[in-house]
Amino acid sequence: MSKYEATIVVNVKLEDEERAAVIERVKEYITRFGGTVTGVDEAGKKRLAYEIQKTREAYYYFISFDAGSDTPNELEKVLRITDNVIRYLIVKKEA
Repeated sequence: MSKYEATIVVNVKLEDEERAAVIERVKEYITRFGGTVTGVDEAGKKRLAYEIQKTREAYYYFISFDAGSDTPNELEKVLRITDNVIRYLIVKKEA
């Protein structure tokens, strides 16, 4: 198993409960695809470098997880169509 980190950028227009539900869904997908979530870091509301979907701010979350090599690809497929996820990036951490 390798270590990965997913950066999730969530729509600023959501309420706290809705944002928490989006992150919980992402964590459930990670475990469904065979991974183990090791940490979630909420970076809070940040100003975007450029306007995305007519908004200038978004909430940033960093999710660390251990998984096999197929999990990041499967997670990207789901994040691509997930409502309220503006952007995402999954990177493999160095050993």
